[in-house]
Amino acid sequence: MTQIPEEAQARALRAVSDAAKKRDKIIEEAQKPVAEAAVAAVRAGASRTRIREEAGVSPRVLYGWLTTAGIPVRKKKPKAG
Repeated sequence: MTQIPEEAQARALRAVSDAAKKRDKIIEEAQKPVAEAAVAAVRAGASRTRIREEAGVSPRVLYGWLTTAGIPVRKKKPKAG
């Protein structure tokens, strides 16, 4: 039976998709203790900038964790211009 190139491509793309889903799950699981530690650090009074640096995350990620934990965050300033 002859293999159609599109079928091989579809199988290869499914493999990429499956691998990406596994990766995303691993990252999500690894991120949970970082988020919990970051929230605890904020509650202990640590600098949010320093927490971001230590966690290696963007402000958006940190403030997302804080919002989820019920910790107030300032609204984003509108862009000047």
